[in-house]
Amino acid sequence: MIDRVREATAADAEAVALVHRASWLETYAHLIPVDAIAERFRNHEARVARWIGILTNEDAYVAERDGRLVGWAVAGPGRSDDAPRDRELEGIYLLAEAHGSGLGQRLLEAAVGDAPAYLWVADGNPRAEAFYRRNGFARDGAIEEHPVVDGVALTAVRMVR
Repeated sequence: MIDRVREATAADAEAVALVHRASWLETYAHLIPVDAIAERFRNHEARVARWIGILTNEDAYVAERDGRLVGWAVAGPGRSDDAPRDRELEGIYLLAEAHGSGLGQRLLEAAVGDAPAYLWVADGNPRAEAFYRRNGFARDGAIEEHPVVDGVALTAVRMVR
C-alpha cells in the first residue's frame, strides 16, 4: 500500500466531506443517535461548499491510501476566547480502515508538529484520547457541549500540551 499525507486543496472538498461523514458514523454512533449524525450531514452540497472555504483558508492536510482519501486534519489559531494555546487542532479524522497505519500520526505532525497546541475530543472516545496522550496532550478540565443538531450535543473535553 502507498500511504501519504499532503496539503489539502479545494479539489479535495468532496472527498473530505465524505470522509467526515463516514468517520462520524464510525466514531460517534455509540455516543449520539445515528439519525442525528445523518441529519448533521444531510445537506452534502452545503458541506462541500463549507469544506472548500476551510481547505483554502486553514492549514489543512489529507491522508491518502493508494490514492484514495482516508483522513484529514485542520489546524489554525485558537478559536476560543479563553484558548490555552495559540494553535488549535480543529479536527482530525481517519477512517477506521486506516487506524493503526501511522497516517493519523502523520496528519497530527503535519497539522501541529510538536508545537504547543490544544484540541477538543469527544468524551467517551478512548482511542482518540489515548492517541493524543501519546502525543503529549492532557485534559485540562475544560468541558463543553458541542451541538450536533437541535436537541443533540456531543460532550467534548479539552486537551492541551
